[in-house]
Amino acid sequence: MDSQSGQAQAAPPNSDALNFDILPELLGYQLRRAQLRMFNDFAGAMADVSITPGQFGVLVLIEANPGSSQSALARAIGIERSTMVAVIDTLEGRGLVERRASKVDRRSNALVLSEAGAAMMEKLRPIVAGHEDRIAGNLSSAERRQLIDLLTRLPDGPQTK
Repeated sequence: MDSQSGQAQAAPPNSDALNFDILPELLGYQLRRAQLRMFNDFAGAMADVSITPGQFGVLVLIEANPGSSQSALARAIGIERSTMVAVIDTLEGRGLVERRASKVDRRSNALVLSEAGAAMMEKLRPIVAGHEDRIAGNLSSAERRQLIDLLTRLPDGPQTK
């Protein structure tokens, strides 16, 4: 506090004691901080296998929905089709995913895990479980379920009234 004005002194930019003002009260700020912590832990956990969170999500969806198209996966995740093509190219290049001619639509490919992809998923599941346990370690099982429920209730995009 400045003794003359009664105002709080702003900490220098390089100070460990920064005043965060309203940031800690903002949902977006807390979500972004949580995302950074999660992605950093995930990257460390996956260092030996070089799988990103996005690649893991795509592998999970392909495993659960063999034969899905790139377009269907892109819509499900909420990314551009061109971005999905790049992810699939990477996974295919690593021998984890195969593109096969679709039996439903000759213009598109059906995606399936290769044998190496299925083996990778067996390896990844316990790694991801450990990651989730570390991230949610301060939460009870009920709190974790509640957090997931609350997050799924957030809108997917801008809402207009």
